[in-house]
Amino acid sequence: MLSLLERGKTGPSIGTLVVIASALGAQMSDLLDSNRVNGDDIVSRAADQRVYETAAGVTRRILKQDRTRGVEIAMNVYKPGTASAPEPMAHEGCEFGVVLEGTLDVTVGGRSYTLQPGDLISYVSNRPHRFINNGAAPVRTLWVNLKPDRPQ
Repeated sequence: MLSLLERGKTGPSIGTLVVIASALGAQMSDLLDSNRVNGDDIVSRAADQRVYETAAGVTRRILKQDRTRGVEIAMNVYKPGTASAPEPMAHEGCEFGVVLEGTLDVTVGGRSYTLQPGDLISYVSNRPHRFINNGAAPVRTLWVNLKPDRPQ
């Protein structure tokens, strides 16, 4: 997969980027943007937040990234028929996700769940997981990713 990415033969999904970043001991946005936003800022302005869109049509807005505490908070929008990754993926950390709009189908550790607005899911990220919008309308989620403590 890395070879295909390096040669520009494929575009990475958000899930693929998360797995690669985890293997490198980094966060996904580290692979995409070298500009650092100060994690100590108490306000994260929408105009300053980094937004990434995958070739598959998933948009991820990084609301806050605090590397000191190992926290990343993101707003994800899944267009109809899009998924976080082609197959379930696993990486380090743990996740908490809330569906804000739409219906999201989630698979974690081989078990499937359908989440409606207001539903929350949480799990250890080393369990293979994938998110799919099988509906006709966009799905908007709020996601909190926690990374394990790492020596500095």
